[in-house]
Amino acid sequence: MKLKNLDMLQTISPMGVQAIVDFGKYELSIIQNEMSYGNKQGLYEIAVFDGKYQVELPGITAEGDTVKGYLTESDINAIMLKLYTITGTQGTQI
Repeated sequence: MKLKNLDMLQTISPMGVQAIVDFGKYELSIIQNEMSYGNKQGLYEIAVFDGKYQVELPGITAEGDTVKGYLTESDINAIMLKLYTITGTQGTQI
């Protein structure tokens, strides 16, 4: 799965776009909105969820942090590949 294949849904508050990809155990939230890290540069921010909680995930987020910003399309694609490798589940947009 690649970022370009996702349907980025419009969000109103804050104004922007979001996609959520289900990898079985984890869900990846990808956003670009007026409050996200990197938005002004046209970049993305992600958060990884385990159930309803944002979680740190080594190799994806930094220790002590549950979000990662200033990400390019290539960065997002690499994160989705890592989540596939970790979970063994091909991501499905929800």
